Amino acid sequence: MRLSRALLGLPVAALILAFPAPAMAAESVQVALQDLNGTGAAGSAVLTATDAGDLKISIRSTGMTPNSPHAQHIHGSVTGLDFHCPTKAADKDGDGYVSTEEGLPDYGDIFISLTTTGDTTRSSGLAVDRMPMADAQGNLAYDRTIPAAELPMGTLEHLKDLHVVQHGIDANKNGTYDMDALGESTFAKSVGVNGIPEEATDPATCGMVTGAAAGSVPAGGVNTGDGSTLPATNPTGLYVALGGLALAAAAAAAFVSRRRAPAGRWERP
Repeated sequence: MRLSRALLGLPVAALILAFPAPAMAAESVQVALQDLNGTGAAGSAVLTATDAGDLKISIRSTGMTPNSPHAQHIHGSVTGLDFHCPTKAADKDGDGYVSTEEGLPDYGDIFISLTTTGDTTRSSGLAVDRMPMADAQGNLAYDRTIPAAELPMGTLEHLKDLHVVQHGIDANKNGTYDMDALGESTFAKSVGVNGIPEEATDPATCGMVTGAAAGSVPAGGVNTGDGSTLPATNPTGLYVALGGLALAAAAAAAFVSRRRAPAGRWERP
């Protein structure tokens, strides 16, 4: 009784300090990255919600275009939209490849840009100078921890509703992005940037949560595809428009300084 009366006399702030909320338990989900455009690229990603509320991302991919930058992002939604990786059925123009525009209705707008340094918002979606490079053998390794303060609201609570997309393919197997295979990027042109190979912007891999990473607390979605528990509302026209608008400024900034070298090679400045 005396303890109860003492507690009633304490300010709310003092009570909070006396009985702090438990820290969020670390949680990891596994993402299997699968070839999206028949180029043999594949990999895996682990998304880990740390005790401090940060998001740790680790990606290992193989079969990527060698010595080239690869834009990569976390896609998905925490607000009720059920996104997933596209299939070949998304290839509406029948050219044999799923383009960025064709994939957007399925995998949705950028949620987090997986840059190596600096900003990770949608505005950096095509910040190619800050995206990871594949090595000479086409292997790509990426590790970064994004602080809690820089994460979109709801990220850690909805890890199972998110997925990863990597861009940049080598359709004609010549070891670089060029115009010879698929021509000019229709996506880049749609946001006012000319002279960019379609290979540079087409998605290479896409992966959805397949379950909890080894030794972690399950986050749902085991063997169910995208693992989402959100209702499938999927307003196609809305999020395609949002995706284009969100990437327009980034595309201009990232690509306008790029140049085409002799023999159709696309290089970083």
